[in-house]
Amino acid sequence: MSKVVAFGEVLMRLATERHLRFSQANFFDVTYGGGEFNVAVSLANYGIESDFVTCLPDNDIGHCAIERIRQRNVGTHNISFGGQRMGIYFLETGAGTRGSKVIYDRANSSIATVQDGMIDWEKVFENATHFHWSGVTPAISQNAADECLKAIKIAHKKGITISSDLNYRSKLWKYDKAPSDIMPELLSYSTIILGDIDTALFMLGKEKVYPNYEDINSLPNLYDMVLEFCPNLKIMATTLRYSVSASHQKIGGILYDKSKILKAQTRDVTPVVDRVGSGDAFMGGLLYGLIDPDFDLQQTLNFAVAACCLKHTISGDFNLATKEEILTMVEGNTSGKVSR
Repeated sequence: MSKVVAFGEVLMRLATERHLRFSQANFFDVTYGGGEFNVAVSLANYGIESDFVTCLPDNDIGHCAIERIRQRNVGTHNISFGGQRMGIYFLETGAGTRGSKVIYDRANSSIATVQDGMIDWEKVFENATHFHWSGVTPAISQNAADECLKAIKIAHKKGITISSDLNYRSKLWKYDKAPSDIMPELLSYSTIILGDIDTALFMLGKEKVYPNYEDINSLPNLYDMVLEFCPNLKIMATTLRYSVSASHQKIGGILYDKSKILKAQTRDVTPVVDRVGSGDAFMGGLLYGLIDPDFDLQQTLNFAVAACCLKHTISGDFNLATKEEILTMVEGNTSGKVSR
């Protein structure tokens, strides 16, 4: 029986409605989300036991977030209370040729001020088989980066599979550390990484190589450059995104496992309802496929791409597509007909 533990920050999301600009908004739609939490929701939705670890303020807003997490069948018993506030992000959803905008308000949030000893990682990892983190968490603060590394080291010592989504967010690295100062040690323990080659090399402090993802035969040597600095890495996957407009995306994917490279069919997604969290949906689909013994690597990649595509049609941070709906898309049924 698999159990996935995810660590990160849950955020209050305040979004304008109906593609309104910030200057037009009289109120915001309130939801909750966050990269690692979104992955836990996807896995719980596919029937995998998932537990989310974070730090929240001990007030009505923090308890409201816990209630929302529980509604998605994700475990909350290892959430710690501390700090004064929950992180927030504001979303203005784009349309057509106007892109979406995100404004973060997460300085000095509870997870940013997490203290050593607040989270009992030995207890957290009881019966866990997988640990998931992303590059967002160590970008928040030195405290968060230190806690993430502590968790990773304990998970590695226990033989737990460690997955990471690179999730580079330039607006978050504001505490006088560059990704190359923090990420190499964290990534050295990862067994599964989601991200593009150049982002990985950037975080590892290496020079760009400008990969051509259409030339699949040229990619193994470039992925091997990442594997050289990540000795525990077994699988690296990349989401391929081709943005026609904010309302029209083309989504594909690549997977490399040291011995072979696989590519999934590129799919059109139009119209886009909500792009936020689509990479997390890919990550959730990737982990599910790797956990399910009936999936081979090509099926795993196809499932991850389809999950990512379907997330674009769902409002909010996390993917609410079912396993059956994703498999239907994998099998080629994209008609969108009413299910009766």
